[in-house]
Amino acid sequence: MQTGGDDMDSKETPAEKRERLKQKELKNNPSGSLNDAFNSGNSGNLTGMNVKDIGILILVLFFGYLIYKIIFNE
Repeated sequence: MQTGGDDMDSKETPAEKRERLKQKELKNNPSGSLNDAFNSGNSGNLTGMNVKDIGILILVLFFGYLIYKIIFNE
């Protein structure tokens, strides 16, 4: 009768355990990876602006340009 012999065979490395937990999380929460993808862009963004802030900035610049062209119509 084996009492603890399977423990030696079932040991997994930390990398295998991380991968198993990652796959389990992806299976249980598929939208979590989508959220991670959106948020991963912030790590390389030096200005700290998110997509909404950049969109507002573009709109402000666009409308500012339109007002400039209307006022200084040359």
